[in-house]
Parts: sequence; C-alpha cells; structure tokens
Amino acid sequence: MRGLLYTAAMHKPVLLCLHGWGGSKESFTELREALQGANIEMLTPDLPGFGAEPEPATPWTVDQYAAWVEQWVARQSAAEDRPAIYLLGHSHGGRIAIKLAVRGNLQIKHLFLCAAAGIKRPRHIKRLAGFMLAKGGKVLLAIPGFSALKPLGRTVLYKLMRVHDYERASPVMQRTLVNVSSEDLRPILKDIRIPTNIFWGEDDRMTPLADADIMHRLIAGSTLHTFPGVRHGVHRDRANIIAAVIHNTLAHP
Repeated sequence: MRGLLYTAAMHKPVLLCLHGWGGSKESFTELREALQGANIEMLTPDLPGFGAEPEPATPWTVDQYAAWVEQWVARQSAAEDRPAIYLLGHSHGGRIAIKLAVRGNLQIKHLFLCAAAGIKRPRHIKRLAGFMLAKGGKVLLAIPGFSALKPLGRTVLYKLMRVHDYERASPVMQRTLVNVSSEDLRPILKDIRIPTNIFWGEDDRMTPLADADIMHRLIAGSTLHTFPGVRHGVHRDRANIIAAVIHNTLAHP
C-alpha cells in the first residue's frame, strides 16, 4: 500500500488541513461535510500533542511543527507520487501553514488561512505574562490558608488572563505554547509567493481582524474574506463559504 497521497495523486487534488491549538482533525467536520462530493482528497492529521497524536518529548517551536508536517506528508507516499497540495490552516495550524509556505519543502499550490495566528502584538505580551502569572498562581493557591480559595481563585485567574489553554496543558505543551506564541511571523509574510485566501471573523477576540489586515497587506496578491458576527471559529461557522472558495480555486487554478 503506497499511502493516501499516492491515491490522491492518481485521482484527486489534496487539501491538507491543519487544526488550531487544542483542536484535532474533528475541527474540520463542517468543512468536510461542505466538501462532500468535491473532487478533492481532504487530509486532516492530528498535530503532535492533540487528538490521537502523542505530545513531543520536548517543547517545540513553530519550525518543529512545520518539519513534522513535512515528514508526515513524506510518509504518505514516495517522492515521485506526491501531488501539489492545497494547504489550509486555522489559528495555530495557520501559523504552521505560513511557515510551510515559506520553507518551500512542500509543493503548495494554494494557501488558505483561517484566523491564522502568527502576528505578535502587546496583547501577546499580556498573554505570556498570564502564563507566568498562572504558574505563580498555582503556587500561591497551594499555600495553607489559600487552598480553600483554589477552585474560585483558579477560575478567576485563568478567565482574567485568558490562559485556559495553558492551564490545561502538560508542562511540555505549556512551554510549547509559550514558544509558538512568542514568535512573530510578520517578517516572513512578504516571502509567501503562493496564491492565498484569508478568512476571518470580524468579532474574533483571539486573533483580531487587524491581524487579517496585516497578513492581507504583506502577502502579495492575497484575497481577504471577512464575516461580521463571526469569532475565532470561522473555519466552522463559515465552512460552506470556505468550501465554495475552494471549489472555485480548483475550477480555476
């Protein structure tokens, strides 16, 4: 058996979808349904540390996630059988997709970014401070006399700093989250030479609309689609529209 991409190369284009932090391949259920019957092979791997994929042994960077995706693709088929890939990334998966587009080790035909992470702003400094405060807060709440406040204190602390992802993660993934959140991908956006569609919710609080404007401005020839009333889950809430754009891209490569 020569792998999924061999089959796809013989019959259909490949859409490789990378999920966000805390997500899994199930994050693309709505998009998969919207693309039912389409002439495309949709691949949705669980990224390391999420879904059924084990955590990395040590904290990772964005480049290490990108290298893992490249290796995952390579394992699917022999080099001569690999087709060009239509690459879609949401949030954390979007920052990985940006890296992949610049690294140039995959044959990426078109890039789709959905509420992609990667723009570092002062709000990220606040979030990183929240990570540290969360770590310190655990120590404080463990002191005798404060332990009774632990349930309420933890809830208030993490809601205040919006670091629920950090709280739920293992030590390795906590450090990984700090690593990937610390990297600003803005300098490499100008190096993307792949046709790109950007999808964004106008009410996104995790990756604000201003990030979409930056990516649209710096990625030459990109097309920006924004949706009022939609937050960070644009890949799910507007899956039908995204699927229609993918259909059109396949019809007019």
